[in-house]
Amino acid sequence: MNHTPRSISRRQFLQTSAAATAWAMTASSYGRVFGSNARLNVAFIGVGGIASNQHIPPLADLGAGCPCYTDVDQTRWGAAAERWSSAAAFTDYRKMFDKHHKDIDAVMVGTPDHHHFPATMIAMSLGKHVYTQKPLTHTPWEARQLTLAQKKYKLATQMGNQGHASDSLRVTIDYLRGGAIGDLQEAHVWTDRPWWRQGMQRPDGAEEIPATMDWDSWIGPAPERPYRHNPADGWGGLYHPFNWRGWWDFGCGALGDMACHEVDPVYWAMNPGYPTAIELVGGEPFGDAEMYGKASIVRFDFPAKGDRPGFKLFWYDGGNRPERPEELAPEHEWTKEGALYFGTKGKMVALNDPRNAPMLLPAERHAEYGTPKQQIERSAEGHHKEWYLACIEEKPYDFPKSNFAYAGPFSELILLGCVAQRVGGRLEYNPESMKFTNNDAANAFISKPYRKGWEYRLD
Repeated sequence: MNHTPRSISRRQFLQTSAAATAWAMTASSYGRVFGSNARLNVAFIGVGGIASNQHIPPLADLGAGCPCYTDVDQTRWGAAAERWSSAAAFTDYRKMFDKHHKDIDAVMVGTPDHHHFPATMIAMSLGKHVYTQKPLTHTPWEARQLTLAQKKYKLATQMGNQGHASDSLRVTIDYLRGGAIGDLQEAHVWTDRPWWRQGMQRPDGAEEIPATMDWDSWIGPAPERPYRHNPADGWGGLYHPFNWRGWWDFGCGALGDMACHEVDPVYWAMNPGYPTAIELVGGEPFGDAEMYGKASIVRFDFPAKGDRPGFKLFWYDGGNRPERPEELAPEHEWTKEGALYFGTKGKMVALNDPRNAPMLLPAERHAEYGTPKQQIERSAEGHHKEWYLACIEEKPYDFPKSNFAYAGPFSELILLGCVAQRVGGRLEYNPESMKFTNNDAANAFISKPYRKGWEYRLD
């Protein structure tokens, strides 16, 4: 079944909202001209959770204003309300855009994964710069749509994988591109996630929706279901505010949550584009269940590119990890998160976090090699300021290094892995057609059905 949305384009959105009046002024000038005293006006979609500590404070510190914000849970409005007491508050971002699009220069999206695409697509279609949390979207089709939108609109965009700007991550690129281990053959990346519920059944029944909660807007494009809180652990309710990550309809599991961080060093270093095959090689597919499984190992095959040979990427979650290399000295713990690289000329490991600076193996080889030659520039501005400077046109629109031209294909790769976790087996992928050539059933999960009123696509 083809779930590709048939509507709503930017034109249709504007024709059915008050935004049509303002857009009629001109469709060629997306933003205002910033003078020395101009203030970037940012709308926040989602102001609890990650927005309260990684969206609102850095943008406020850079001098941004906030004319309006949205969160479906009014009990989580505090971080924005305290900073900008005169800002208009909403529980539905579609209504916010309808009423305040003229007041907004840029948007930061910090919602559950299933809202990333519609919120971002509306913003871009209205000419707003966008910073969207990882994973960039909820399905591979959505990731490709935002990749194309970046080319079309040429706006300042950034995916929220903050470590992308760190020096330690870029040191990994120095080693890999500099040939410290020769040609990369395999990369193994593992995480200690999930920290939330996965692999359980949905409980029956419903609970009364709190007066402060807009449950219909929280569901958004996903299939309707009753409200349930039912807290059973320290991470909050059954879905909101955190455990949505483990549900197929709302999140992308451990792979979607962490690979945008932990696979980032090797993906950036190798610039491999799209995989040609994805396979669940560890764990059982979760099939028709509503939640991701508790643990998995997924392999991605990348073809040769130019003079670089093909290589394989292995992802591990739920306590899985590769075997400890014999060259690693006993004093080094085989940590719960990390990355291990095999090349034609040796091995390399990053412990505790794959974004940490790596170590060649054995230790003697690392000492002998010394500091690698720098292959990529460092970020003087940091992740958020890269985007901010592009928004106010002090830097080019594509200055942010995790802009959607990079983050779109990267997210598509990861979300293809989520499909493999669901259906199992080896999936041969054609990036041009965006189809699996050997499994028609799996193609149903390239996109998804959208609830009426939430269907958006690039026009």
